[in-house]
Amino acid sequence: MTISSLALGPASPALGRRCQCGSGGGRTWRPLGASSLCMSHGLEWHRRAAARVVAPAASLSAVEEIDQRDAVDRIASLSQVASVLGTQWGDEGKGKLVDVLARNFDGGANAGHTIYNAEGKKFALHLVPSGILNEETLCVIGNGVVVHLPGLFQEIDGLESNGISCKGRILVSDRAHLLFDFHQVVDGLREAELANSFIGTTKRGIGPCYSSKVIRNGVRVCDLKHMDTFAQKLDTLLRDAASRFEGFKYSVDMLNKEVERYKRFAERLEPFIADTVHVMNESILQKKKILVEGGQATMLDIDFGTYPFVTSSNPSAGGICTGLGIAPRCLGDIIGVKAYTTRVGSGPFPTEILGKDGDLLRVTGMEFGTTTGRPRRCGWLDIVALKYCCQLNGFSSLNLTKLDVLSELSEIKLGVSYMQNDGEKVSSLPADLRLLEQIQASFECTFCLLFRSF
Repeated sequence: MTISSLALGPASPALGRRCQCGSGGGRTWRPLGASSLCMSHGLEWHRRAAARVVAPAASLSAVEEIDQRDAVDRIASLSQVASVLGTQWGDEGKGKLVDVLARNFDGGANAGHTIYNAEGKKFALHLVPSGILNEETLCVIGNGVVVHLPGLFQEIDGLESNGISCKGRILVSDRAHLLFDFHQVVDGLREAELANSFIGTTKRGIGPCYSSKVIRNGVRVCDLKHMDTFAQKLDTLLRDAASRFEGFKYSVDMLNKEVERYKRFAERLEPFIADTVHVMNESILQKKKILVEGGQATMLDIDFGTYPFVTSSNPSAGGICTGLGIAPRCLGDIIGVKAYTTRVGSGPFPTEILGKDGDLLRVTGMEFGTTTGRPRRCGWLDIVALKYCCQLNGFSSLNLTKLDVLSELSEIKLGVSYMQNDGEKVSSLPADLRLLEQIQASFECTFCLLFRSF
């Protein structure tokens, strides 16, 4: 399978590819640019942090120079509306790529990630788009996002306190739904109710908020403009939660305090509120470049992921249109971000690495949840799942990230196929959760590399 890959830029050139042919196991290095990736026999390696491949030095300087020019050209040639999506269960390193690309775009929309600025300062963003670190970028939180205002203001305050101006640079869709603190309480009650069948959510109220949206009693950002009816709408939500969960205690005093709190929030949020559907489509007409960043990843899609161990929305290509209000024909390049595989919470994981290798990958890659701090489950790259995600999203290119994290391992494997217990091959990612939990992944060792620091 040959696909294109996107180099991260001059700081992260691809150095070479090791191709292993036949059964003899011989290793041959040859220079390559950032234009192709042969995943059936080898992997292109993108330098990240202070590591490099031990390879013939004479060829590397020329390759690096070519790759730097090629990377810049490829970034500049991205379509007017380009998107960055995750191809597994999240935490692939989308934020780093978005931060690099954002300087070449006028605006960015949706989702947030853990990123570092030029001084190495860490920013854990959940709502504010990663492009906020680039001063010329306008950031849009689309209608498909559920917005927790206390969390949003906390992120804005954190950015402002570190010298990053947010004034006039963040727009929040008036169609976005509000996530209240009680949604988080309900999330925890729901998980406790499921007992041994719990989903493993972050308990940040995402699912309950989307539930309110779908049963049509949710409260939207535009409702903050009408505080005379806001209390009645919030009362309906709170009473519904109290009737459903015995552990949820509701009182009129709780309602009154929350209403007063949101009056203050409404005043502060007012400069950020916009009809982002209009903003996005006007920007497209004005030929402005837009970078869309997706939250989570395809394997957590409510329709196409490992249901029910999924999120409550569509973080795949279709969600770009419904989450921002732009037409499918406006979409251009869609970049899938992929690393070794990780996932947080419960659910099937065919290529999971257990034991010391899994622990080594987790510690070296700092694979602990941004939201909860929970250790992420780690596994080998899953080609079956990757092919499935490529079919769903129609990726124009893939960006492989975190490959230097694998440098501590003596061998690197790919999960290339699925087999049932009776030996029958499974040709695609099954919807049947019981089958998915029982299948065995077949692996191929791709290459062994030695890395050393500069």
